[in-house]
Amino acid sequence: MEYVVVIEKSETGYGAYLPDLPGCVAVAETREETLSLIREAVDFHIESLRDNGEPVPSPSATAEKIAV
Repeated sequence: MEYVVVIEKSETGYGAYLPDLPGCVAVAETREETLSLIREAVDFHIESLRDNGEPVPSPSATAEKIAV
């Protein structure tokens, strides 16, 4: 499965979340570290859903960049 990950820069680093997996987030000082942590968070999040007998949401979010 492939999920959309939103990465946002803040004053102190980066944050990431997945619109299709509410509550699955990661923060770190660098973009690279944030991406590494969000991958781990997704694995843990999906494992936790399965362990608790909850459905794993299918990827449905899409993203586009627009020029303004």
